[in-house]
Amino acid sequence: MTASSLRLLVIGAHPDDCEVKAGGLTAIYRDLGHQVRFLSMTNGATGHHEVGGIELALRRRQESEAVAAAEGIDYTILDIHCGELEPSVANRKEVIRQIRDYQPDLVLTHRPWDYHPDHRYTGMLVQDASYILTVPNMVPLTPHLQRMPVIMYLYDNFKKPIPFQPDIAVDIDAVIERKLDMLHCHTSQMYEWLPYNRNELDKVPADEAGRREYLANWRLPQFVEVAQRHRDRLVGLYGVEKGNNTRYAECFEACEYGAALTADAKKRLFPFLP
Repeated sequence: MTASSLRLLVIGAHPDDCEVKAGGLTAIYRDLGHQVRFLSMTNGATGHHEVGGIELALRRRQESEAVAAAEGIDYTILDIHCGELEPSVANRKEVIRQIRDYQPDLVLTHRPWDYHPDHRYTGMLVQDASYILTVPNMVPLTPHLQRMPVIMYLYDNFKKPIPFQPDIAVDIDAVIERKLDMLHCHTSQMYEWLPYNRNELDKVPADEAGRREYLANWRLPQFVEVAQRHRDRLVGLYGVEKGNNTRYAECFEACEYGAALTADAKKRLFPFLP
């Protein structure tokens, strides 16, 4: 790593949230030689219809480790059960420690408006931790940050109480297969639990190639929708030709609680943008 390497920290509620929401940006960052860490606030131990507890938690850790090995990233999973994450002072302190230890330039996390309480509380915890990151006497045994990172929200399509308003839209066409490869590692979710929860487990092929095709048919339209919904932002950042021809995208919204996403910060954190 060079002195100019950036540090990206993606804080998701569950193992696989980071990949779904920011796998494309992760691949781009890694290609540019930057560092990436995924932090899952929960251990994933309830996300299945047949197994659970320590067996599922260990399996999901192994799936996450496969992603980490493939992309050369760090992957941290906290030992908090799914559905039990709370915006407590203890959890806030843990988020402060995690962010301070990594010293990121950019933090991505969920918005605090979401269907899942773990997603909501993850966003709240990051927001509540933000100012304290630079306060020496809060969590005093972990050295405080000298400067605040930029904090941004991961994409969602919820409208109430406040719709997602992207400040950054990223063309991920060139790395879309790698994003799918990351999701493919999460067998327990992509080919078992989520299809079961969607009442289509019987549609999941048994063979590896068939599963990968099933995953693409399911997930790719979601990333197309992101690009279509925020086409204006893509055009504004990439220009008319490229912006209009981007097929898959990821979008991120600035959180006011972090450092300001100034023009200079945007250029530094997203150097691949024209």
